Amino acid sequence: MLENFIRDSYIKSEKVYIERESNETQMLFSNQILRVEQVAKILGYSKDHIYRLVNQKKIPFRKKGKTLFFMSQEIFDWVNDGVAS
Repeated sequence: MLENFIRDSYIKSEKVYIERESNETQMLFSNQILRVEQVAKILGYSKDHIYRLVNQKKIPFRKKGKTLFFMSQEIFDWVNDGVAS
């Protein structure tokens, strides 16, 4: 009986841990900060093309000093807002 209680408690705590870890991962991804190289790789563009899109203000970005940053959710939304073919 005690063994069952311990086993059940362990299983419940493991499920809570997995759910919490999954939620944290989703939150982290939705707020992930990307750099030019990462955005280029994700979208399949060259870094030069990403810089061109930034220069033309056609892609969402942030800038601190001379460094460019991209928010993953904004990039996802930008792609998703494109015209479907």
